[in-house]
Amino acid sequence: MMDEFTADVLRRIRETEQALKLASDSGDDFLVEVQQEELQDLVRMASDHGVQVLPESA
Repeated sequence: MMDEFTADVLRRIRETEQALKLASDSGDDFLVEVQQEELQDLVRMASDHGVQVLPESA
């Protein structure tokens, strides 16, 4: 069973991945860059707190 922090950060990573795909599909280069940076920050935060992120979510 995962704690609330782990569940929240993994949820935020999934949501950001979805937003990144939508931005990419729509051709919005600026939003793609913003979402990529957000995803990198979330993955870094997860790693800093010992949360394992699966490769498809990294």
